[in-house]
Amino acid sequence: MELAAALTQSLEASELASAIAQGLDYLHQHQYPNGEFCSYFAPDAAMQEWCVHDSCIFPTALVANSLLSLAQHPQAEEMLTRTTGFLQYHMNRGGLWHHFTGLHPMRDPLPLDMDDTACVSALLQARGVDCPTPTNVPLLLANRNRQGLFYTWFVARGWNANRTHWRITLPRLARPLRNLLLWRSVEATPGDVDPVVNANALYYLGDIPETQPVIAWLLRLIAEHQEAGCDKWYPDPHVVYYFLSRNYSRGITQLEPARQPVIDRIVAAARPDGRLGNTVLDTALAICTLLNWGAQPPELRPAVQFLLGAQQAHGEWPRWLVYYGGAKKLVGWGSEEMTTAFCLEALARYQAIIS
Repeated sequence: MELAAALTQSLEASELASAIAQGLDYLHQHQYPNGEFCSYFAPDAAMQEWCVHDSCIFPTALVANSLLSLAQHPQAEEMLTRTTGFLQYHMNRGGLWHHFTGLHPMRDPLPLDMDDTACVSALLQARGVDCPTPTNVPLLLANRNRQGLFYTWFVARGWNANRTHWRITLPRLARPLRNLLLWRSVEATPGDVDPVVNANALYYLGDIPETQPVIAWLLRLIAEHQEAGCDKWYPDPHVVYYFLSRNYSRGITQLEPARQPVIDRIVAAARPDGRLGNTVLDTALAICTLLNWGAQPPELRPAVQFLLGAQQAHGEWPRWLVYYGGAKKLVGWGSEEMTTAFCLEALARYQAIIS
């Protein structure tokens, strides 16, 4: 029996190493020379009706964040180095980022945002990059409402003592008609306060006095079973679980009350074929979430086996929408590169605990 178990473990380790190597090859071959990774927007979750390339900052930041788990691989390190330069190039005044690159027609009309800024800042911090200099933390903390929660957008509103905030937001007031048309044409408002955006701000800023309202809000959402649809950009609860759990793995232990409820809900969604949820993307995010919480339930190994079996011929995993363009979910963004990155993160994290 011991020999059989050892052989099984050796075979599994070999399968993991092969899948990770193929996935890294795929991403390495598909990264653009400037460090960006491909993203598409589409009107359906499976991205099969139509699919259009969209040049965005956020997908590249998400792919790179997943690659941090594989930084010991030369290919991953090379991709991370390219992406770091890409993200630094797109930094705006004050150390803020935009959802779209400079090539996109919506780059100028849409304001700078908290989600991209927090995720990119956290990634650069993890890479040991002193960027921005000086820190953008005061500017982020100045972009909160009276309840201490972070606004999604950096726009002029009420009184704000931060001078950089006004240097960034005042020029937009010079074009009121454009601003009016913008907010009427998108599923967003200047006063948006979104849970996952706040979770990502927490991930960057950490457990400090100013982020305590965010922690309390996130705990309340889980306690009240509001994770599905609580955020207009992230309606899938598996995505919400993933971003929430990253904070716990980063040392924000005040989120402990959410740990077991989230684990239980993920396990309850296990399917006979090993899936955790409905899709490959759900499964990859769920595996990462379980490991972020330090959980290794019996459903974990079948989920990993499901991912191994779902890998495509060229080393990729199928595209699926990761985040949406608003509450009505008319379009969303995803790509093979994004799904593949999440799958690689899940496999690499699992590989680390069995080796």
